[in-house]
Amino acid sequence: MRAGLRREARSLPAVHASPDRSPPEAEYVEIHVRMDGIISLLGLLALMLDGVHCQGVYAPPTVRIVHSGHACNVEEERYTERVYTIREGETLELTCLVTGHPRPQIRWTKTAGSVSDRFQDSSVFNETLHIAKIQRHQGGRYYCKAENGLGSPAIKSIRVDVYYLDDPVVTVHQSIGEAKEQFYYERTVFLRCVANSNPPVRYSWHRGRDVLSQGSDKGVEIYEPFFTQGETKILKLKNLRPKDYANYSCIASVRNVCGIPDRRVIFRLTNKTASPSIKLLVEDPIVVNPGQTVSLVCIATGGEPPPTLTWSSSSEKLPEKSVVKDGTLTLPAISSEDAGVYSCIASNNVGNPAKKSTTIVVRALKKGRFWITPDPYHNDDNIQIGREVKISCQVEATPPEELLFSWLKNGRALRSSERMVITQTDPDISPGTTNLDIIDLKFTDFGTYTCVASLRGGGIPEISIDVNISSTTVPPLFFSFLVPPNLTVPRGKSPLVVREGETVELECLVSGKPKPIILWSRADKEVPMPDGNMQTESYDGILRIVNVSREMTGSYRCQTSQYNGFNVKPREAVVELIVQYPPAVEPVWSEVRQGLNRPVVMSCRVLRAHPSRVLRYEWRLGSRLLHAGHFDSSDETEYTVRTLTREGYGEYTCDIINEAGAGRCTFLVTGKAYPPEFYYDTYSPLWQNRPRVYGYKLQWTQMNPDAVDRIMAYRLGIRQTGQQRWWEQEIPVEGNIQKGELITYNLTELIRPEAYEVRLTPITRFGEGDSTIRMVTYSAPINPHLREFHCSFEEEPICMFTQDKNDNFDWTRHSAATRDTKYTPNTGPSVDRSGSKQGFYMYIETSRPRKEGDKARLLSPIFNVAPKNPYGITNPPAYCFGFYYHMYGKHIGTLNAFMKQKGLATSDAGPVWSLSGNQGDRWRQAKISIHPTSSFQVIFEGVRGPGIEGDIAIDDVTLEEGECPNPPSKDIGSKAPPHRETHIWLLSATLVFKLFWGER
Repeated sequence: MRAGLRREARSLPAVHASPDRSPPEAEYVEIHVRMDGIISLLGLLALMLDGVHCQGVYAPPTVRIVHSGHACNVEEERYTERVYTIREGETLELTCLVTGHPRPQIRWTKTAGSVSDRFQDSSVFNETLHIAKIQRHQGGRYYCKAENGLGSPAIKSIRVDVYYLDDPVVTVHQSIGEAKEQFYYERTVFLRCVANSNPPVRYSWHRGRDVLSQGSDKGVEIYEPFFTQGETKILKLKNLRPKDYANYSCIASVRNVCGIPDRRVIFRLTNKTASPSIKLLVEDPIVVNPGQTVSLVCIATGGEPPPTLTWSSSSEKLPEKSVVKDGTLTLPAISSEDAGVYSCIASNNVGNPAKKSTTIVVRALKKGRFWITPDPYHNDDNIQIGREVKISCQVEATPPEELLFSWLKNGRALRSSERMVITQTDPDISPGTTNLDIIDLKFTDFGTYTCVASLRGGGIPEISIDVNISSTTVPPLFFSFLVPPNLTVPRGKSPLVVREGETVELECLVSGKPKPIILWSRADKEVPMPDGNMQTESYDGILRIVNVSREMTGSYRCQTSQYNGFNVKPREAVVELIVQYPPAVEPVWSEVRQGLNRPVVMSCRVLRAHPSRVLRYEWRLGSRLLHAGHFDSSDETEYTVRTLTREGYGEYTCDIINEAGAGRCTFLVTGKAYPPEFYYDTYSPLWQNRPRVYGYKLQWTQMNPDAVDRIMAYRLGIRQTGQQRWWEQEIPVEGNIQKGELITYNLTELIRPEAYEVRLTPITRFGEGDSTIRMVTYSAPINPHLREFHCSFEEEPICMFTQDKNDNFDWTRHSAATRDTKYTPNTGPSVDRSGSKQGFYMYIETSRPRKEGDKARLLSPIFNVAPKNPYGITNPPAYCFGFYYHMYGKHIGTLNAFMKQKGLATSDAGPVWSLSGNQGDRWRQAKISIHPTSSFQVIFEGVRGPGIEGDIAIDDVTLEEGECPNPPSKDIGSKAPPHRETHIWLLSATLVFKLFWGER
């Protein structure tokens, strides 16, 4: 592999014309001109004159969106936007082509057609956006954004319109009028057809085989309701006649756009046509125990056509374990979560659907609790002898009307009396409550009281709640046995000061009988507790926090539980927690690149700390202490290396220390060079293009070349894609590299059409710097400098070929390596023209929805023909137009090649080459001599044959000056006009300078 290094200045020196100055030599100045087609002499001179003041290679990004995949149509710049139409289920592929240096970063985003669907798809950071089997909700506007830090980001958008057509649905409605005295019977039927589609659908009605239209039958009206125009079509049959009983077809059509076929639905109207009716063979409600199997039977009792039965639930969807068969819904092992309303719906698209519902109630008892209320007639929280006491018991029951309560004292049934009053409900308390009122409390009332809840009929376990009233729990001096709760914070426990990472216990002392549960929560703000809940329960009044963090600083509230057995106002207290933590500093980590014998300044700053009083700082290189001191009023410390030596490279740390610990700034001081920045906008990077090998012009600039020592060389690594071994070579560099200086290195003997991975590493006296990697891919140059045009379709721009907007479908760029299994076998190539599965070619896909005779046209760039003398073309030379074609399959149609000249229509002349039918599974070459007299394009036209095995492909299109040396003698239909000479003017930089300066 041979190569050569060339360095180019950021801008060309100004060139001033003077009589005694010789023109600059072509080998010292190189002008790159990007040409669309082949430009004229005046345009080239203007570009050269403008180029002598050209700017550096650093440039803000530009963006262009190109498409592939299965587009139906692309409308350019319609209302300042591009509209890409694609059929639902096809593959969307959009590529964002960018220029700019450094290489811009690319991001795809999407906004949908409706506000509710905005940004439904995630952003894609890639040049190519690929969506397989696109769905209708994925339509919308797609944006490609490119930015490289220079100027404003470049943004382009394209609107993707997804076309689809669902099967139409016909619904029937009837209106019946009766006049009994005249025995007159009137019946009018409305048939409504609806289909979801994009673009808007068109409807047509048929009765049997007859087409129905407005006015074709006095008994028929066809109209669109005003409020749904374009969405539905109604067929009105007035005063039904015998002939109106027939098969009616509604055909929905989108005019075959994107090859979407028409959809049809048939409805048979008879004198028995009727809306559905149903019956549920179950009770309402159905009360069951957990674990039982429930079957809901629904039968249709009427309707023509026979209705379809479906089930729905009040919880939006049926339980996963449910089974539906022939209108019967079965729920095995039912649970409380399955309770709700279940509906049977019958529909036959006639009239309104019939609906019947039933409610399933699953019996259950849960959440039993109790509380004790002091004397409601005295404002006192103490319960005393001689006063009234109420013990309340509450249970959640389903169904609530089956709930039964009973009371026990010391295990024996307790009946309601004048002093022990039992009530089942209380209007002041929520349902499912029973109360035991003890009037004139006595010592003899001490004991264990039990509240028992059950459901009528059994089958559900009972819930029992015990309340123990004991004389031994209360000093007799107070004549009381229940003490209201009280909360206090122990002395020295608030505020609590701890260090980050430690374990802390917040404590509230709780008293009262019975002893209540304590609930902990944040008192200063609405945030969760350390365990993630808004409240944390504690039975001993202690909240234990492990690995405490600085965010946990604040106020914590402890309070008694609302249902602590005592129906009194909750008590609460507050504990303050202060978390000390080491200083937070910046930068935590920073890389400093610097050359030898230069100064280095490092600065470490305190952002926050607790306590905020910072004690000291320490600067170190590795483990060696460099400098230490105390802070005064500043929150920043600096360390300076006046002259950097080789021993001065390494990791510097600055520890800023307070009572809680240390915060650390780390600085990695290195002499590593920054990575090079590959230049991706090289015009015609393929400077060598032989039959089996190619050369590539690799260009780059160096990021921040003055930041470190002089770059002495680059280490170039290159390997073929898919292989492990790297080939490496060192490229020496003379002198200093300037910022923005463009460096060129020519790679040769690359095997076409293989791709290569290239790695570039700068080297200074410090050692190797950071590497950069890019891919080099083969693509034939768009406009080589050898008076020829060659395109092998290896890159997405496809050499500036474009799709004709007035044909039936598009050519597709394709590679055999990525061939989709859905494509038709026994047709189309398995490799490109060179025999590579990785190589690309263009082909026409003739599978459905393509029809026989459909045409796809591919247009070349416009080639300008310039005369050798200013007075016109007198004896124009010929040009050899060549390409390879592959026409394999039993349904191959026709491949035509046209030459379209400026000012003349394509139809003015027949094809310059044409071939039809199966030519075998191999690539063949065609060459035609053409003789244009003005600017022209070459057009490839593929015509679909009678079936799907008719894919036609082309590859390696060439245009060379002169007659074809060995024109094929057996090309079917090839035509050549009389011999006339023309000249396609391609000028090298040397020739332009000669024309500009003259021969001196």
